[in-house]
Amino acid sequence: MFREFKTFISRGNVLDLAVAVIIGAAFGKIVTSLTDDVIMPIIGKATGNLDFSSHFILLGSVPADFKGSLASYTDLKKAGVSMIGYGEFVTQVVNFLIIAFVIFMMVRSINKITAAAEKEKAEAPVTAPADSAEVILLREIRDELKKK
Repeated sequence: MFREFKTFISRGNVLDLAVAVIIGAAFGKIVTSLTDDVIMPIIGKATGNLDFSSHFILLGSVPADFKGSLASYTDLKKAGVSMIGYGEFVTQVVNFLIIAFVIFMMVRSINKITAAAEKEKAEAPVTAPADSAEVILLREIRDELKKK
């Protein structure tokens, strides 16, 4: 069983997938930080200092023993209050759009490189393969027979 697992894990596809997952997770953290720490504050400033992460709609009642702020999404969520956190949703949509755009640009670049390589390969002059010794000998025999 260990040998089968070793064979499975050492396949190129599995290793490529593992690397892609690790890089994807790291990239996701970078995009989350970019969204939370750079883009959303700029959007908030442009919209009158709105903090999208704390925008929500209450769906249920607040417990009587609630001690947090009624304006704090985090406090209400910890208390188990039913609500729609549309501000967090907007942030996640921005995260998705950034990741989708970066992936689109990568695929677009790879497609251009691949198309250019294929075009270059198609435009390369096709040279005839060198004649083998037998072909050369047969031509010489043919030419001698024509002379006679």
